[in-house]
Amino acid sequence: MDQAKPLPGYLVGRYHGWKATTYQDNKAWYRRLAHGGQHPRAMIISCCDSRQHVTSIFGADEGEFFIHRNIAGLVPPYSPDGRNHGTSATVEYAVTALKVAHIIVIGHSGCGGVKGCDDMCSGHAPALLEESSFVGRWMDILRPGYERVSHLSADARGPALEKQAVLVSLENLMTFPFVREAVEAELMTLHGLWNDIGEGGLEQFDPALNSFVAI
Repeated sequence: MDQAKPLPGYLVGRYHGWKATTYQDNKAWYRRLAHGGQHPRAMIISCCDSRQHVTSIFGADEGEFFIHRNIAGLVPPYSPDGRNHGTSATVEYAVTALKVAHIIVIGHSGCGGVKGCDDMCSGHAPALLEESSFVGRWMDILRPGYERVSHLSADARGPALEKQAVLVSLENLMTFPFVREAVEAELMTLHGLWNDIGEGGLEQFDPALNSFVAI
């Protein structure tokens, strides 16, 4: 592993600062987490975007959320084909092993992955159509959502597609047998949110209104 290099100095400094303050002040809590295992009440599926900090939004401590992040926070449909499925494996573990009470899918404003899907589906990103594009093939998951909003203007389509990413993921979650069973048995609930990063806003999907409403 000759490619691996020492951690950048600024991160080393931040680590030592955390170890001397936050960890030292909460040592008993961290040791309890280490020895007691994890018992999160909720799973959060969100985008990899560095600007979206889901633990800060909810003021969460370590151990509260089981978090999975990927491009655009998407969940693919159930596909037990024997291949590698990181997101599906995480969902399976959360539901069958950790038995979380909630799965929360959070989209956000200005999502680059969603923008890539928009560009690809509208014919403006030929590179993403290449079979070798990991991002393009991942964003194929969102094509059904694009079809629902393709009639909108470019300005309106962006935010609408970001919310479609949440809805498509919720729909795909229900294709997993163990998710459907837990939801129908009222052992778990699904939630769809959209975060306006610049304004600090948070909206949730209301099935009764078939729209996102401010929290």
